[in-house]
Amino acid sequence: MTGEPDLSPARLRHARFAIAAVFCVHGGVTGSFATRIPWIQEHAQLGAGTLGLALAFPALGAALAMPLAGRVNHRFGARTALRGLLCLWTLSLVLPGLAPNLWTLCGALFVYGATAGMSDVAMNALGVETENRLGRSIMSSLHGMWSVGALLGSAAGTVAAHAGADARLHHVVAASALTAAGLVAVRGVLDLRAAREEEAPPRFARPPRTALLIGGVGFCAVFAEGASLDWSAVYLRDVLGSAAGPAAASTTAFALTMALARLAGDRVVDRFGAVRTVRAGGVLAVAGGLLVVGVREPAAAMAGFGLIGLGIAVVVPLAFAAAARSGPAPAQAIAGVATITYTSGLIAPSAIGAVADASSLVVSFGLVTLLACALTFGAGVLRTGRVPGGAAPVNRDEPAPIRP
Repeated sequence: MTGEPDLSPARLRHARFAIAAVFCVHGGVTGSFATRIPWIQEHAQLGAGTLGLALAFPALGAALAMPLAGRVNHRFGARTALRGLLCLWTLSLVLPGLAPNLWTLCGALFVYGATAGMSDVAMNALGVETENRLGRSIMSSLHGMWSVGALLGSAAGTVAAHAGADARLHHVVAASALTAAGLVAVRGVLDLRAAREEEAPPRFARPPRTALLIGGVGFCAVFAEGASLDWSAVYLRDVLGSAAGPAAASTTAFALTMALARLAGDRVVDRFGAVRTVRAGGVLAVAGGLLVVGVREPAAAMAGFGLIGLGIAVVVPLAFAAAARSGPAPAQAIAGVATITYTSGLIAPSAIGAVADASSLVVSFGLVTLLACALTFGAGVLRTGRVPGGAAPVNRDEPAPIRP
């Protein structure tokens, strides 16, 4: 990609804050939607089974649409593509609340997921390009800002639900505010365009093989994340006999641990390198999994889930960064990794439930622990060489120089 004329340190710092704000806006949409799912379920008159079917459609839409994001990025340039895709994503928040039945909800959620996935690819590709030009790691904190946005969106949604607000009105207001915030944030990101002599990527490209290997590492991390978020409260209640309050608190604590670890993760990556960081994270996640399955005290299990969150927090940001440096088409490689990780997030909750039905939840989290082991052994695929534009690599096995 060719860069904009002004790449001064001040401009790059401003671009970093701008792309961080974009990540926060993106997370805000997810948080706003998640808290109103009960209202949407009641409005569409769905049972638990049909709601579960409908909630598979965002991942399906994302998986099918994400490989197209590279073409959009190449055709319009990073800033313009991100502006359009982010607006489509924020505005799609309105659609699910308008659906009166299962099939219209499935269609709405398909569009919701497709716009989510394409904007996700665009903002991660631009985040990696910004990181390359800064010469130090920022991807972990960018994903931390996504988590902050999700927490803020869910907090606002909780207030709206507690007040009995109609989700359609709530989502119109939220979508309007998030769209405006997104447009302001995108104005500050880098305006990068592919060189004219570069061949345009195919409309639907297969990601490089290296990106598929990197996606496997992301798959393990997202599987552990999805399992812990969706099943930790159930595990404490059903296996360890915890009360409802402490059981629910375990999920909140896990999400908060993930957010804080991502916000602080860049300094760790700059100090130790991506491969060492992920290997150490895998060890922490394995230790957490062993606490969960091996100790029959609720406090120990909560600590175990916290260690899992701490161990896997930076894996996906580093996987996206490594994918972008794995070939000549960063957006296509990120799309491949993102598709694999979205698939993991889709199947993890149901896979945990299926294993629990066949045996027990303890065995289910034994599987999570095994996948955490895979992070330790597979971290080497995150090692990267030169990055686009000739800048020194920042997400590599060797630590980057410490910068103030």
